[in-house]
Formats: sequence, structure tokens, C-alpha cells
Amino acid sequence: MDRPGFANTVLPRPAEAPDRGPADEPFHELVESRFRRVIAADPVAATYYGIHDYDDRLPDATRDHLLAELDADRRQLRAIERLDPAAMSASVRFDRELEIHNLRREIFDVDVARRWERHSAGIDAVGDALFPLLTRDFATPLVRFEAMAARVAAIPAHLEQHRTRAVGPQVRLWQQREIASGRNLPAFFDEIVEAAEALDVPKTLQASLRSGVERASRAVADHLDWVVGTLHHGTDAWQLGRERYDDLIELRAFDGLDADAILAIGWEQLAIQHAARADAARAIDPRADELDVVERVKSDHPPTFEAALDEYRLVMSRARRFLIDRDLVSVPPDERIVVTPTPGYLRNVMPFAAYFAPAPFDPDPIGTYVVTPSVDGDPAAIREHYRASISNTSLHEAYPGHHLQLVMAARNPSLTRLLTDAPEFVEGWGMYSEQMMREEGFDDGPAFRLALATDAIWRACRIILDVRMHRGELSVEEATDFLVQHTRFERPNALAEVTRYTSSPTYQLSYLLGKVLILGLRDDERHRLGDAFSLREFHDTLLANGSLPISFHRRLLAGAARSDQGSGGAGTERAAARR
Repeated sequence: MDRPGFANTVLPRPAEAPDRGPADEPFHELVESRFRRVIAADPVAATYYGIHDYDDRLPDATRDHLLAELDADRRQLRAIERLDPAAMSASVRFDRELEIHNLRREIFDVDVARRWERHSAGIDAVGDALFPLLTRDFATPLVRFEAMAARVAAIPAHLEQHRTRAVGPQVRLWQQREIASGRNLPAFFDEIVEAAEALDVPKTLQASLRSGVERASRAVADHLDWVVGTLHHGTDAWQLGRERYDDLIELRAFDGLDADAILAIGWEQLAIQHAARADAARAIDPRADELDVVERVKSDHPPTFEAALDEYRLVMSRARRFLIDRDLVSVPPDERIVVTPTPGYLRNVMPFAAYFAPAPFDPDPIGTYVVTPSVDGDPAAIREHYRASISNTSLHEAYPGHHLQLVMAARNPSLTRLLTDAPEFVEGWGMYSEQMMREEGFDDGPAFRLALATDAIWRACRIILDVRMHRGELSVEEATDFLVQHTRFERPNALAEVTRYTSSPTYQLSYLLGKVLILGLRDDERHRLGDAFSLREFHDTLLANGSLPISFHRRLLAGAARSDQGSGGAGTERAAARR
């Protein structure tokens, strides 16, 4: 059930459309009902959204609860489909189709892919539950650490729920990754205790945290013993399989592309980006071997990981100023981002860097950019943080990439769009940002262009490996060899990358494919508008419309349903309610 605070929260709505239809209100009520259900059912999701009524709880991870949520999604889908689109305004009709898209995707993941049945996943769930409470300064330390203490106390029972729902043979590769992450989790617990001491929270709370962490650490050790025990009777069948993979590609609505067409784009881009890197290498040193030039560029890195973090911060600041000075996109004056090392428990699944979006309902939303020093303590890993790559990665993750895009998406008053997270746009925008900024002259020297092409080679590999691995055409070892061959990644990082691909079919191909599709949208808009085309307006429109599948963005750009429905009334209500 909702707690009183959240139950009384006025949820955002788009401004009433001039062509309002009788089915608009029933649709909004259904969407709001689903949003409240999702928040009440998943306290960790609530925390990430900035709704803090449930910060002292962990989700119900039992099989029965998960299947009950699946049934609720099916009922929601039937109710939305029963609404007559002819009785809706154009904007609500658009959101209805988007809601149907989202629900069908969610149902596929839970009912068809059923990864939750083949992987206990308790370690990541625990870490994810604590991470935002530690890193986001949304309340006083006392409030946040009280919530963390309550969640820490709930960890033993929560891990038991994850074990009891994992009824099928567990995928060995995923369980091995959980073991590696679990070994790092107690150190993260210790960081929480140390932070409580440094922030001088009450001694009684510190003592409660310490005792809770001791019990949680023992529970993690017991859980890992159980995970190790699953390996003997486990399975190596992590592939989604050709038929289900094709079904998922169709559900993702990649502008009409099927898996074979996407794979062809991957091979084409791999050739294009290799040629681009060769050109950049020749511009640096026309007499040297290309890979020697790559190694030379990678050798230009900060002396320590701490110095690398400072350089990430500096590049982000320069990029933000460049966007404003060149009038390339609107940048809200009140957005913020912090840079921090990746927590240990996440380093096996995020071997380079990642971005955590600001919570839409927090009064002072802040983005969090995490950078991984090393997967396994290898000192050579600092080479992955070479200066040209620091520039490229910062554009992708911060400005004008994920941070700016997700800040703007969170300001759209449509709850349906708030719940939409299409990877091909989110990740595609990150890659598009890298190229667009080079086109506009930011860090556009040959070393930076070499880094751009090198990263694009990596993402082209992702397209190829995503399709071929999940169709059963490549093993993990073969995929790792392929990635090392084309990217020159250190092997531990490459293996961590490929292992990640096994559990996220169609996600990894979204990066470069999304960029290709966004560039196609830009070309189409330039052709359609001619001299009236504005790069800033194109960017602002995409970002304001939210994290939608590319095919939905295409319709909005064509004028099917604009997002300038207004953030006036609804946006003000959200601010009053939660900020």
C-alpha cells in the first residue's frame, strides 16, 4: 500500500490538450495507477525516482510477488488496449501506444526471457538498494543513514527471497559474476560505516549500522556459498535463442529493422570506423603502424586514478561551456553532476564508466558519474583512462550525453514517458553526442578523432556480438577474442564486457545502432526543413520528448504529437509536491 506521503503526492500530467477526448482522463488514471503500483512494489525504484517514502524498505523479491506484478501488468495492458484511441487527443493517443509498447516489453522480459528464474541476482539487488542512499545528498545524513540501516537490516531475508525464487538451473556465467561482485560487497558495507562516522551521525545509529553490516556480511557469505553450490547443477545456456531474440528485436521497434539488417549495420560500421581510426593514426604519425599509434595515444594518461577523476571533471566543465557558447542545445542552469569511483560491487559489470540519472522527484536532482579504476586491481588498467578517451567518455556520459539527456527527459510531464527508457535513444544519444561535438570543433584533433573511432569500433563490435552471441553463433571465449582483436582492450576488461552482454540481449547493440538512427533522423529533418533547420531546435525537441524508441521520435518530429503540451500546470504540481 501507499504510505500517506506518496498517496497524497500530486503526480505530473501534461497540460490539457485543445483536442481533448473523453478517453483522455481514463488513460491518465490508468497510467497514474500503474505508476503508484510500481513505486509501492519496488522501494528501490522509488528511491531512484526520488520518492523517499519507502527508503527504509527492500522490495519483495519472492517468486509469488514477481508473478503477481506480471499479472498486474497484463491487466493494465488489457485495460489500456480497451480504451478507444479515436476518443483521445492526439498527444494521449501517442502516449497510449507508448504505454502499450512499454508493457509488452516488460511482460516479455518477465514472462518470456525469465532471467530472474535462472540467476539469483541478490548481490546486485543489495548494492543497488544502498548506492543511491549513500551517493545522493537528497536529505540530511541522519535521514539517509537511518534508511540505510533499515535496508541493511533487511538484507539477510532479502537474499533468502532471491534464492528461493531461483527454481531453475542457474546460469553458471551469471552466478560466477555474482560471486565476484559479492566478494566486493562487504567492502562497500564498510564504506557506508566509514561515511556514517565521517558525517558524524549519532553514535547509536553508527552502532546500529555496524551490527547490521556484520549480520549482512555473514548473510552475503552464506549467499555466496549457496551460489557456489548452484554451479555444479547449473547450465551454460545463457543465450536467448534465435526465435526469442527475433521477437525481442520486433518488440524494440528499431524503425522496422530486423536482426539481420542490424547485424549488417554492425559489420558496415566496423569497417567504417576501422578506416576512420587508420586515417586519424596517419594524421598523428604517417610513418608508424596504426596499432603503435593507438598504443602511443593510450600511453598519454594521468599518473594516477585520482588525477584521472579530476580530468574527467575538467572535460565535463569545458564541454558544458562549449554547448552554451556555441548555442548547440539548451542547458538548464540548475542541473548538476558529481564524479565518483565505481563501487567495488559494480566493477565487474561496469569495467569502464557509467552514469546514474538524477532522481526526477528529488528537490535538487543530481546526476552521478562513476568511473572504474580497475576490474581486478591491474595497474595497467589506468591505460583505459587515457586523455583522449577521457574526453570522449565524458561527452558520452555527461555533456551533451546521458546527463543532459536524462535531465531533460525527467522534465517531461508525461508519466508514460517518464517510465520509458529506450536504450537505442538513451545510448544512441550518448554516441551521437561524441560525434556531434567533434563535428562542431570540440577536442577535434587527431588523437581525439582516433579515440572516437576506437570507441565506435567497440560499439560496432557490440552490435555484432549481441546478435551473434544470442543466436548461438559465438561462445564467450570467441566473443572475447573478437573484442580484444578489434579494440585492444586489456583482456580482463574485455571478458567483463562480454560477460555483461550475455545477460542483456539487444541492449548492447543499442549504442551505435541508436547513433546511426539519430543521424538518419537529423538528415531527414534537414531535408524536410531545408534552410529552416536548426541544430539547436532539433536537439531540444529530441531531449524534451523523452527517452523514446527512435520510431516514436520519428513520429513526433513529423508532427504526429508534439511534446510542447506544456510543462506549466503539471510541472508546477510536481515541483510543489516533491521539490
